[in-house]
Amino acid sequence: MTEPTRTRSQAAEAAEDAGSNASANPTFGDVVAARFDRRDLLRGLLGVGAIAAVVTPRALAAGSAQAAQGPGTRFPFEEIEAGSDAHHHVAAGHDADILIRWGDPVLPGAPAFDPRNQSAAAQGQQFGYNNDFVGYFPMPGAADPASHGLLVVNHEYTNEELMFPGLGRQDTKAVFQGMTRDLVDIEMAAHGGSVIEIRRQDGKWAVVPDSRYARRITAQTPMTLTGPAAGTDRVKTSADSTGRAALGMINNCAGGTTPWGTWLTCEENINYYFSGALAKDSPEATNHKRFNLPATAYAWGRFHERFDLAREPNEPNRFGWVVEIDPFDPTSVPKKRTALGRFKHEGAAGIVAKGGQYVIYQGDDERFDYVYKFVTAGRADSGDRDLLDSGTLHVARFDADGRGTWMPLVFGTAPLTSENGFHSQADVVIGARLAADRLGATKMDRPEDVEANAKTGKVYVMLTNNGKRKADQTDPANPRADNRFGHIVELTPDDGDHAATGFAWEILVRCGDPGIAAVGATFSSATTKDGWFGMPDNCSVDGLGRLWVATDGNAPSRTGRNDGIWAMETEGAGRGTGKHFFRVPHGAEMCGPYFTPDDTTFFVAVQHPGEADEEDPKAVPATFEAPATRWPDFDPTLPPRPAVVAITKRGGGRVGT
Repeated sequence: MTEPTRTRSQAAEAAEDAGSNASANPTFGDVVAARFDRRDLLRGLLGVGAIAAVVTPRALAAGSAQAAQGPGTRFPFEEIEAGSDAHHHVAAGHDADILIRWGDPVLPGAPAFDPRNQSAAAQGQQFGYNNDFVGYFPMPGAADPASHGLLVVNHEYTNEELMFPGLGRQDTKAVFQGMTRDLVDIEMAAHGGSVIEIRRQDGKWAVVPDSRYARRITAQTPMTLTGPAAGTDRVKTSADSTGRAALGMINNCAGGTTPWGTWLTCEENINYYFSGALAKDSPEATNHKRFNLPATAYAWGRFHERFDLAREPNEPNRFGWVVEIDPFDPTSVPKKRTALGRFKHEGAAGIVAKGGQYVIYQGDDERFDYVYKFVTAGRADSGDRDLLDSGTLHVARFDADGRGTWMPLVFGTAPLTSENGFHSQADVVIGARLAADRLGATKMDRPEDVEANAKTGKVYVMLTNNGKRKADQTDPANPRADNRFGHIVELTPDDGDHAATGFAWEILVRCGDPGIAAVGATFSSATTKDGWFGMPDNCSVDGLGRLWVATDGNAPSRTGRNDGIWAMETEGAGRGTGKHFFRVPHGAEMCGPYFTPDDTTFFVAVQHPGEADEEDPKAVPATFEAPATRWPDFDPTLPPRPAVVAITKRGGGRVGT
């Protein structure tokens, strides 16, 4: 039987599902299991749902109190219905307006979008594909900084079957029968990111045309490597003997913004873009295997030698970094900050520590991989534009007593020594996963976005799922074998200092349908049938300290609902209550989200609308001409187009109130 081809997000899911971590480090499930008395569990004193709830003792109290007191009031909006159709839906009293879509002009003079006559030259001037992270920078000197600013947007990856008429899906086994050099070059131009100037007038947001700040960054944009790995032999190639002049950024997923006004954009599944075989005696063999290289999900290596491992074995080491960009200077050269480590970055959200250092939290988005943070050596207010080149990268170990430790990844400290294959800090950051393995970090269930709450000091880790966790890896105290729905972990840094190496942890909520006992979900009892969700991915904390969660992976075949945005209570009687705020169309993934400084606008990103649900045996694969999604100006002759949406409260005021 011929193996079916897969869409890009399905290929991504498979790669994230691979689980390249072969270390013997304990899994998070092992840690959770150790927090319970095995004998009591075996005697059946705790049911599945109770086991999950006991991990967060506050959740039980919250659930009881909430049932008695009724719904909390931190999110007073009227909840929308969970479901699945070809439209987007937003809570009553709010408007959801498309701000910009794939193919819309970004640079002055960009040609009009013509989906049947695309070119790399045109795409390099137009909004890229599959928008993920969204960040907002107030315009200096603006009369109202919350109504005029720059929007920065990541363009993560491309879906050929949705982009190119008549092409269909491309086999992920290196067949790529329909791919040509021209199509690959269009894909490369559709990756990267966009900077656009936007302004709100009469309550509606619009792109400022011909802005001097407008910028497109692609897989071909010149960049600079900085920090410990820069200039070392392992990042040198035939095109760059200096090891400092990288070319382009790819698979940029989530990100962050800094207090000094720069955009942090994170390279994630860079292994998709490489093909070819390493020489048998290649010194990069272990490093590349730990990164699941090559995954060969794109045909780029056919037409660009740098993506062929046989020709350029060091090229992958020039990807997988956090990239820092100055959005206010379109001539500036983006910098890949190697001190922050190389892995499948999902985000780089930060907060200022008590001592003034800037602390950046990061997730490594693969099953059984780790949670990291980086603490700068200097202060965030120092004026140092290269602050991210000096500091300490840490990886998290979660202990069974509810405590945790941030372990520094520093060359020369045991076991990160030459005896174990680390000869410099460059080796540590290039092989951050291998270094974390050696330190005994805790294997997690796909760590994605990690965000600190400036109001409470707590940190929230989105763990999307782990379908590879087997039953024989767990015991009755860990009912989440085959963890398909994920969970959210809450960290509390010692003394409220994000630079501290110690923290307390507990599970805020286990996701999935609480009506199915075997799932073990722990939403509060006040959560309605529409308020629960699975697969938490990105998140955002607003100015009131409220947590908003975006999801990736909900579908009719999995949860009976599309992806979207859910509000999540984290404090008081309502703790653990989810509430549905926004829903995306069929096949789409929910990304972003990001608030303006006054919380009156919520920017979200909608990826790959119209993608087929391959887990549904009745699903019909999306085609270029199919009416896969109905945006307000839907035209069935055009392809479904990823878009950034601006959500505002009708008549003014904070979103979600």
